[in-house]
Amino acid sequence: MAAYLLRRLLSAAMILLGVSVITFALLYLLPADPVRQIAGRSATVETVENIRRQLGLDQPFIIQYWGYLGGLVQGDLGRSYLQRSEVSTLIAARLPASLLLMAGAISCELVIGLTMGMIAAVRRGSAVDQSLMIVSFVGVSAPQFVVGLLLLYFFAVQLGWFPIGGFGTWRHLVLPSVALGIVGAGWYSRMMRSSMIEVLRQDYIRTARAKGLARGTILLRHALPNAVLPVIAMIGIDIGLFMSGIVVIESVFGWPGIGQLAWQAIQRVDIPIIMGVTLVSACAIVIGNLLADLVTPFIDPRIRLR
Repeated sequence: MAAYLLRRLLSAAMILLGVSVITFALLYLLPADPVRQIAGRSATVETVENIRRQLGLDQPFIIQYWGYLGGLVQGDLGRSYLQRSEVSTLIAARLPASLLLMAGAISCELVIGLTMGMIAAVRRGSAVDQSLMIVSFVGVSAPQFVVGLLLLYFFAVQLGWFPIGGFGTWRHLVLPSVALGIVGAGWYSRMMRSSMIEVLRQDYIRTARAKGLARGTILLRHALPNAVLPVIAMIGIDIGLFMSGIVVIESVFGWPGIGQLAWQAIQRVDIPIIMGVTLVSACAIVIGNLLADLVTPFIDPRIRLR
């Protein structure tokens, strides 16, 4: 286990290094000028050049990246150009809200997706199966902002069951979690259906049936633990995707997470914040995949970490 963790940590370090290089290079090549955002439209050429020199943006790419990497090794994500605050402080203030939304969305997509997938697999070929797969296809295809606006219109504006936006209570969490979870539920239901169908064909399932075990016992105790393994791997990826891909939903629902912070930084070309959010999201993906790999052997003891 120790050797496995060491290899994964070294691999994670290389991945994060690659992400930082690529992201920094793309931001360096952007035609937008962050100095102009800071100085304002009425600033003189001399003022613009002074700001560029103070921020070190007049240096070649290698020197800029080397300086950023030196700070990154020490845990310094830099300082926001416009907010004049440490990026780590800004992200830390927004992170709890994003983690809460991520947990709600993953819970929602698992409950909906796994339930739909199991029912579709058990009723394979029936009208129920076809209907559930159509619903899952619609869920996967629907744009998140459209789903979010529809949920707001029906459940917040028309019915008044939930607040239109904001953050603070469990009622604020429901609609954005469902809006995010619907897309993932569509993927999980299709994956769960395929995996469950394959598992139900195995000999040990036939043996369990021959012993006269109840259908629910066979599904929950014998089929589900094996069918859910591909889903666990997807959850590890979803952790990072939710951390970086909730910009639209956070904007629609006014949710104060790092997705909203990233969107504001993109609009203002605030490079340190963009870099910080990207690296935090990459860390989340790496950690999520590692946790998924560590949990898998507990569900299926036949799997060994190597």
